[in-house]
Amino acid sequence: MEKFLEFQDVTYFYQTKESEIHALNKMSFNVEEFQFASLVGPSGCGKTTILSLTAGLLQASEGKILLQNKAIAKNDSRIGYMFQRDHLFEWRSIWQNITLGLELQKMNKDPKKLALAEQLLKKYDLYSFKNKKPHQLSGGMRQRVALIRTLVLEPALLLLDEPFSALDFQTRLKVCDDVYDIIKSEKKTALLVTHDISEAISMSDRIIILTQRPATVKTMLDLNLEGASPLEKREDKDFGKHFEMIWRNLSTDEKQTIKSP
Repeated sequence: MEKFLEFQDVTYFYQTKESEIHALNKMSFNVEEFQFASLVGPSGCGKTTILSLTAGLLQASEGKILLQNKAIAKNDSRIGYMFQRDHLFEWRSIWQNITLGLELQKMNKDPKKLALAEQLLKKYDLYSFKNKKPHQLSGGMRQRVALIRTLVLEPALLLLDEPFSALDFQTRLKVCDDVYDIIKSEKKTALLVTHDISEAISMSDRIIILTQRPATVKTMLDLNLEGASPLEKREDKDFGKHFEMIWRNLSTDEKQTIKSP
C-alpha cells in the first residue's frame, strides 16, 4: 500500500521563557491509507505535538510532513481533529453541534452535507436525540456526536488526541468499540495518541513507539489480531506478547533517562 501520511526527518523546536526546547528529532514514520495507527511513548515526549504538526497547527523546524503526497496547509480541510474533551456546546442541540463545522465553513445549507449529517445520525443510533442537549446524553454518546461532527466535514485523516481519557473504564471499552467501528465503517485513516498500551494494541493496525524527548521513532509494530472489535482483539493469544514488548521498550527508555546526569 502507498504511504498516506508521511513524516520525513521532522525536527521541531519551541521557545520557552528560559530556553529553546528540542521536542522532536529527525522523526520518520508513515501511515497507510485506511490504517488505524497509534502513537505511544513516555509522558511528555511530544505525542500531542506530533498531532498538532500533522494538523497544520504548528510548523516543523526541519523536515517534511506529507498527506496524500502533498504538504499539509494551515487549517487543512483534509484533516479532522478529535480532542480529549468532546467540546460540545451545551446551549446547542445535538443537531446544531453536529452541523457547527458546516456553519463555520459556510456549508450549512449544502443539501449533500446536511443529508450526510442526517445519515450518520441514523446509522449510529443518535437520530432520536437530534433535538436533545449534550447534558442529556451519556459520555459515550457525546463522543459519538463529536466524531460525527468531524466526519460530516469528510476529512481524509482523523487525528484522535486521547478521546477516551475522561471516561470511566467500562464506558471507555464500549466507546473504543463504537469509535473503531465508525472509523472502519466510514473507511477513514486514523492516528491516535494514547497513554494506554492495551487501548493502542486493541485498536491499531500499526503502533509507532517513541523515545523520550527529543522524540524520535524507536520502533514500529504492525498488528493483525483476531477479532472484529477492540474488545474481541484483547482476547487474541498474541495480545500479552505485544503488551510486554511495548512496555519493555517504554520502560527501558524511561530508565535510561532517569540514569542520565
